[in-house]
Amino acid sequence: MQTNDPSTLKRRAQALQLNGLLSNWSACCTEPWVATLLDWEEQESTRRSMERRLHSAHIGRFKPLADYDWSWPAQIDQGAVSDLMTLQFLHNATNAILVGPSGVGKTTIAQNIAHQAVLQGHTVIFTTAGKLLGELASLDSDSALRSRLRHYARPSLLAIDEVGYLSYSSRYADLLFELVSRRHEQKSTLLTANRSFADWSEVFPNAACVVALVDRLVHHAEIVGIKGQSYRQKEAQEHAKARAGKRKTSKGTT
Repeated sequence: MQTNDPSTLKRRAQALQLNGLLSNWSACCTEPWVATLLDWEEQESTRRSMERRLHSAHIGRFKPLADYDWSWPAQIDQGAVSDLMTLQFLHNATNAILVGPSGVGKTTIAQNIAHQAVLQGHTVIFTTAGKLLGELASLDSDSALRSRLRHYARPSLLAIDEVGYLSYSSRYADLLFELVSRRHEQKSTLLTANRSFADWSEVFPNAACVVALVDRLVHHAEIVGIKGQSYRQKEAQEHAKARAGKRKTSKGTT
């Protein structure tokens, strides 16, 4: 509950950096409109902050978790996903890993978690493994690489989507290991993968750091395994059947 105490109001004005108001504080601090003005400024500051964080997160368009078909996967721990949506793992600086085949909703769940984190005031970056590692590997100077690693090490939540769909050289594995190590027990990493960790030697063939990389990722991590057929294939089949039905109906009326 807000108060009209002048000292409290002044602290709020200082936090908002309303220098014009502060320079005339003695003349206006008891005016009834000051508290209303500060309310407006705080609301607008909160709105703009969320817009900036949403823009910087690059989450993209996604289906709300309320529309997720929990009955489709053959195996999924809905309770574990609900726990991740509370964002407690962020407060503990632990990781979250979603493992399962393509099309079972890993990206959708990850996007919902990332979006919830933004709404709760956290900084987030959402990216794919290919984009992240390609960007880091393309940097041609140590200073540029260090700067970009700091960029990805900084947010409260780093979500890395689609690990395991491509194979990478040892150089890429070393870069991911460096980034994960920087965030280890400091910030949370959310990762989606279509391969179990036992198969990561195929994702990063000949990379010496694979065991250490997996060790840091799974340390204090919540791992949610998802099994089932591709929901996208299911939707495609349903659309094909619907189109075939429409063509059959159309022919029957001509």
